Amino acid sequence: MVEAMLDAQDRAIVNRLQDGFPICEQPFAAAARELGLTEQALIERLQRLLREGVLTRFGPLYQIERAGGAFVLAAMEVAPEDVERVAAIVNRFDEVAHNYERAHRLNLWFVVAAASQREADEALARIEAETGYPVYAMPKLKQYFLDLRLPV
Repeated sequence: MVEAMLDAQDRAIVNRLQDGFPICEQPFAAAARELGLTEQALIERLQRLLREGVLTRFGPLYQIERAGGAFVLAAMEVAPEDVERVAAIVNRFDEVAHNYERAHRLNLWFVVAAASQREADEALARIEAETGYPVYAMPKLKQYFLDLRLPV
């Protein structure tokens, strides 16, 4: 359980940073003051949470569609003995934000981010051609925002 791995200060950090990161000359120092920490202590805690895999990323979430771009979640059904080769091909594409293997019939999942829907579709077609496997694109129909609040 993640909660057991986090102390009260870690949980306060996770809760606070979901509300936005300060936009100023020293954003880590400003956030740290709100949390009763030094800037260095906040940075070290974030680095530890990322290193330990408690947090998978720390950074902005962009609404790329508002800027004319496109995000596409995609999946492939890859022979188990071929996953490593196919994942390496997928990772070579600049448009691929990340990919991961899942225990499912559709076992390789990835996200394509591009400047336009046309460019995203072209990247998906190139991935399909280079890997030899069909790519199943799953367009976003509705957006959900989940708010994780941890007891402090």
